[in-house]
Amino acid sequence: MCGIIGIVGTKPVAPRLIESLRRLEYRGYDSAGVATVVDGRIERRRAEGKLANLEGALAEHPLAGSVGIGHTRWATHGKPSERNAHPHQAGRVTLVHNGIIENFAELKAELTAKGRRFETETDTEVVAHLMDEQLAAGLSPLHALKATLERLRGAYALVMLIEGEPALILGARNGPALVVGHGDGEMYLGSDALAVGPFTNRITHLEDGDFVAIDHAGAKIFDASGAQAQRPTRRIPAAAALVEKGNYRHFMEKEIHDQPDACQHTLSAYLDPVTRSAASRGLDFSDFERLQVVACGTASYAGMIGRYLFERLAGLPTEVEIASEFRYREPALAPGALALAISQSGETADTLAALRWCKGRGIATAALVNAHESTMAREADVMLPTHAGPEIGVASTKAFTSQVAALTAMAIAAARQRGRIDAAEEARLAALLLETPRLIAESISAEDRVHTVALEIAKARDVLYLGRGPMFPLALEGALKLKEISYIHAEGYAGGELKHGPIALVDEATPVIVIAPTDALFEKTLSNMSEVAARGGRIVLITDLAGAVHAPPGAQVIVAPACDPLIAPLVFAAPIQLLAYHVAVQKGADVDQPRNLAKSVTVE
Repeated sequence: MCGIIGIVGTKPVAPRLIESLRRLEYRGYDSAGVATVVDGRIERRRAEGKLANLEGALAEHPLAGSVGIGHTRWATHGKPSERNAHPHQAGRVTLVHNGIIENFAELKAELTAKGRRFETETDTEVVAHLMDEQLAAGLSPLHALKATLERLRGAYALVMLIEGEPALILGARNGPALVVGHGDGEMYLGSDALAVGPFTNRITHLEDGDFVAIDHAGAKIFDASGAQAQRPTRRIPAAAALVEKGNYRHFMEKEIHDQPDACQHTLSAYLDPVTRSAASRGLDFSDFERLQVVACGTASYAGMIGRYLFERLAGLPTEVEIASEFRYREPALAPGALALAISQSGETADTLAALRWCKGRGIATAALVNAHESTMAREADVMLPTHAGPEIGVASTKAFTSQVAALTAMAIAAARQRGRIDAAEEARLAALLLETPRLIAESISAEDRVHTVALEIAKARDVLYLGRGPMFPLALEGALKLKEISYIHAEGYAGGELKHGPIALVDEATPVIVIAPTDALFEKTLSNMSEVAARGGRIVLITDLAGAVHAPPGAQVIVAPACDPLIAPLVFAAPIQLLAYHVAVQKGADVDQPRNLAKSVTVE
C-alpha cells in the first residue's frame, strides 16, 4: 500500500527518490522518508505528513550520495509521526517495508531480551534489528537476509541498505509487489512499475519468496530456497509515464471526466463493433456451473452489478463475497466453479489471498485487473483486462466503470455461450453497450446541476442512498464515495429494505439520495420515495427525463440520459461520483488523498 523506491545510481539520488515518491502519492500515505549512502555512512531524513515536509527537511539538511532508498508510509503499527516514519535503522541496517510482520511481537521480545533497544512503535523496526543480528554474527548480507526472512511471518516488500556495502541494495518480496528496474549502469527497486518509471521501462517482477541484490552490475535474484532464479524482464508501456492533472483541480475530477474514453478503451477489448459480438477473453462460461466473485470495496460493488447481469442474461448462478471474509468461512466451492477476482491494482492483499485459496483447491481462476503486469494478472488462469489507464485518485471512479463495462460484455458473451441468447440478441445487446461512452459523457454534462445539489448535501451529517436491482450496488458505491472523500456518514440500502429499519433515520436533516432510472422497478422505487417524503425527508432523485416528472414536491432532481437497463449502472455512475466530489470540494477535504486511506491495500 505504501510507496518504495531504491536506486543504485551514478548521480545525486535524493532528488530522484523524491521524484519517484511523488508519483506514488496516489497510494495514500501519512509520512515519508529517504536514506542515502554518504561517504560510506547511511544518513536519512524523515517527515510526518506530505512530501512537501520531507522536501523542506532536505532543503534544510541536504543529502548527498548516489545510492539510496525512499518510502511513503501508511500507518499499520504506530501512529503517524516522524519517529515512526521509514526508513528505520538498527546498527548497520537501514530499511523500508510495505506490509505487516505478524510475529513482530515475539521477535521484539526475543531481541529485547538480547539487549536490543527499539526506538519506534512499528513492526518494521524488528526486521532491521533481526537483520543486524545476522550481520553481527558474521553472515554475508545475502545470507543474513535469507536467515532473516526465514524468521518472518506475514506480508512484506523490503528494501534495505547495509553500511559497509556502499553500492548494494537488498530487497525481498512476500505478498506486496516489488519490481526490479534495469538501467544503464544503474539499477532500481520499486513497489510498482510507476515507481521506477522515471528511470527505466525495463522491469522484472519478483515472485513471492524471492529476494534480490542489486548493484551497478545488475540484479541477482534468489528464490525462497536460496537458489538463483531467472525471472522474465518486460518492457512497460507508456502508461507508466508521469500522469498530470491537466486543467483539472484534482485527479479525481479528471478521472471522472476520463470515463467515456476509459470505457471505450475497455470495451474495445471485449466487443467487435463490426460483428457486434462479445468476447470472453479465453473463458467458456458453458464450462462452469457457478461464478464466485471475490473483491474488496468498490470492486466488490462492480461485482454485485455483474451478479445481476450474469444471472439474468446467462443464467449462471453468481455469488459475490468481500475477499477479506471469503477464505475464513471455508466456502464450499467445487471444481465446476469459476473464481473471478476483481481489483484495480491487481495487488489487493485480501483479493490475492482469495484467488490463491481457490487456485490451491483446483478452482479455475480469472482476474479482472487494470494493472496488466500485476500479481493477480500473472497468477490467475485467465487475465481479463480493463483499460482505464493509471488511476491516481484514491477513490476509484474510472476503474469502477471500466470493471462494470467489462463485466457487462462478458455477461453477454456468457449468455451466448450458454445458449440463452442467439446471435441477433447478442448483436442488439452489444450495440447498446457500444453506446455507453457517449451516454456517460452526456451524464457528466449534468455537472452544474450536481454542483448545486452538492452545496446542500455538504451541510448534512448523515446521508442515505437508495436503489433497487443493479441500482442497489450503485447506492452502496455512492455512499462509499461520499464517506471516503467528504467524511460525511453515508449508507446505501436496497429500496425495499427502507421500511425494515433505516426509515427510522429519516428526518428533515437527512438527505435521501434515490437512484432510479425508469426501469421495471421504477414504480416500486416511487413508493419508497413517498415513504421518505411522508416523514419529511429531503429527497435527491437521480433519474432520467421520464422519471423526473414523478419527483415528489420539494425533491431536488439530477437528470441523467435515458438508457436501456443493461447499461444504466454505467450511465448513472457519473452523477453519484460527481456528487461526492463536489461535496468534498465544498467541505475543503483532500479529494485525491483522503485521510486514513490507501490506493493499493497490500495488507489484510
